[in-house]
Amino acid sequence: MSDIHTVVLVEGASDRSAIEALAKRRGRDLTAEGISLLAMGGATNIGTYVGRYGPLGRDLRLAGLCDAREEGDFRRSLERAGLGTDLSRSGLEALGFFVCVADLEDELIRALGTAEVERVVDAGGELSSFRTLQRQLAWRGRSTHDQLRRFMGSGSGRKIRYSGPLVEALDLDRVPRPLDMLLTYL
Repeated sequence: MSDIHTVVLVEGASDRSAIEALAKRRGRDLTAEGISLLAMGGATNIGTYVGRYGPLGRDLRLAGLCDAREEGDFRRSLERAGLGTDLSRSGLEALGFFVCVADLEDELIRALGTAEVERVVDAGGELSSFRTLQRQLAWRGRSTHDQLRRFMGSGSGRKIRYSGPLVEALDLDRVPRPLDMLLTYL
């Protein structure tokens, strides 16, 4: 990590995979640029990583991506590290931290549309599994968008398996705002 000057803190491996895929599509090599993407194993670990890599630790430039429900954890950890007080969402963004509404999968499904996400799931060989979920009593009558979010969140490794292919399927003019802003910040 000696050549690293920026650490991007993300909740999990699926977020890291999506950022890597978008950077590649835009012709960027983040590692060569001195940028490290760290999957923290959950948003509740943000304080540990900000302490380790932020101003009280290695004093590296920080950035990140989180889900809306984790925004408070990120805000409090950045404030404790001395990176601001009473941070608003725009304050977080000024520090390089961007919030997904509700989560990255939601952002990608909205950007692609459900038909395109189903095409990606089909290419991944799991369309029949998705159709099974749609027939389940608890999911009948729900929007395809909500069903796809649930599908992405169920099954071991599914978020990781699909985050890259979903980003690869994006029209580069329709990249979800948090991903676009993060890559621009970097």
